[in-house]
Amino acid sequence: MFFEMVATLVSGFAGAGVVLLLNKISGGRLPKWAMPVGAGLAMILTTIANEYAWYDRTQETLPEGMEVIQTVENKAIYRPWTYVAPFTERFIALDEPSLRTHEAHPAMRLVDVYFFGRWSAPEKMVMLADCDAGKRAPLIDGVSFDANGEISGIDWFAPGEGDPLVTAICKLEVS
Repeated sequence: MFFEMVATLVSGFAGAGVVLLLNKISGGRLPKWAMPVGAGLAMILTTIANEYAWYDRTQETLPEGMEVIQTVENKAIYRPWTYVAPFTERFIALDEPSLRTHEAHPAMRLVDVYFFGRWSAPEKMVMLADCDAGKRAPLIDGVSFDANGEISGIDWFAPGEGDPLVTAICKLEVS
């Protein structure tokens, strides 16, 4: 975030410099308001470029074995260009190497899921999926496992057919 702010300020100075250069070339014919408008436009364009580049930059930094399974795009009335081309504001990534199963219950899969947001720190959640029943549940306080792999204290959620999280977890190869 700090680097984006610095880039925005630098682009403002660059925009003002371009207008100053154009004013010199034109012999001082540009109005006085042209320089702040040029600086402001440069800063707005830099901010827009950073919003659209965030997802690609963040995705490139993910470690090997981390797969993006769902993205959330944003449109806003105060950003009219997003109706033409929405930008990715959040995404969910699955840490494939973290997959764990119990030999007595191979359809039950435990995996780390990460939630990334544009202006927030990544959050990690351990997710349990029952591939036979097509349901999932986050592992939170109060959930326990016994030696046979039986689970108690879990609150299952059945999202229905085509849930990207359950689908991605259940398609992972168990090693």
